[in-house]
Amino acid sequence: MIFSKDYVGYLARQTLKHLVAEKMIETAKPAVLEERVTAAMVEELALEDRINDEVRVILEAFQDDMLKTGASYPEMFKKVKNELARKYKAVL
Repeated sequence: MIFSKDYVGYLARQTLKHLVAEKMIETAKPAVLEERVTAAMVEELALEDRINDEVRVILEAFQDDMLKTGASYPEMFKKVKNELARKYKAVL
């Protein structure tokens, strides 16, 4: 993940503070809401890491074929990553 969990927690707190101040949301339990928003943000930001791991597994399986055809690992990584991002409907 490109951000630390502490920073994501900070972003969640600031986002909730703004939403409450603008009366866009109401909550009786701000700590619970902050925890849930932080967890959702961490999960969403970790999606790219999970996609990268899946790409590595896929490319490892085709490693021999890539060597035979002379395919570039970085180029194939980008192509497979873009396909998986489309599959998961992720914006990276």
